[in-house]
Amino acid sequence: MSLHICILETDILRPELIDQYKGYGWMFQQLFAKQPVPAEFTVYNVVEGHYPPEDEKFDAYLVTGSKADSFGTDPWIQTLKDYVLKLYERGDKLLGVCFGHQLLALVLGGKTERASQGWGVGIHDYRIEEQPEWMTPAPGDGLTLLVSHQDQVTELPHGARRIASSDFCPNAAYAIGDQVLCFQGHPEFQSDYSQAILELRKHIFSEPVFQSGIDSLSRPHQGTAVGEWMMRFVQQGRDEKKSAA
Repeated sequence: MSLHICILETDILRPELIDQYKGYGWMFQQLFAKQPVPAEFTVYNVVEGHYPPEDEKFDAYLVTGSKADSFGTDPWIQTLKDYVLKLYERGDKLLGVCFGHQLLALVLGGKTERASQGWGVGIHDYRIEEQPEWMTPAPGDGLTLLVSHQDQVTELPHGARRIASSDFCPNAAYAIGDQVLCFQGHPEFQSDYSQAILELRKHIFSEPVFQSGIDSLSRPHQGTAVGEWMMRFVQQGRDEKKSAA
């Protein structure tokens, strides 16, 4: 039976990118189509105020990336925080990427802020701190992901386990039990999209940061593997509940 995943889309792409890249919900659908765990996805854009009907049930909820700050005061951000906290309290599984990774940490008692390290762009490398059963395929010597962020989770929520880290981003991925799994990097990004947003934002980066980001894009990254990890994380919890029943 397919997993049923709700994608809570937390951004609207710039007009010059929409025709080719649609939105983050679409990017995640493309990513998850490449992995072997059967899954279906429904996208709701929460910036526009769209949420699932109360009677619609999902195996997990994924909070996407965004140009907004997770600690921002926009009304839609507060509405989203209240919503995901209710999901967590009723035991639903939650996935977060970039903005979602930071917002879930904040809602669940951690700390997120503008990072003193500055912007992370291009492909970054991370150490794997632990390798749970759902981490299939195995990551090998480490993890590489496309990134675009200037905020970071600086304190993990109580009970969170650090899954991946680097000197630049110590809390690059974390999990809370079998209920929450979050990544700072973007498994749904492709190098051409990363290059497009780097060039559109070139004016806000120092030349070394921009050039290092551009140069890194020729390297391979493990976004597809992380997409599979996320679905196996959701599947494992569901299968365990069925076995217990």
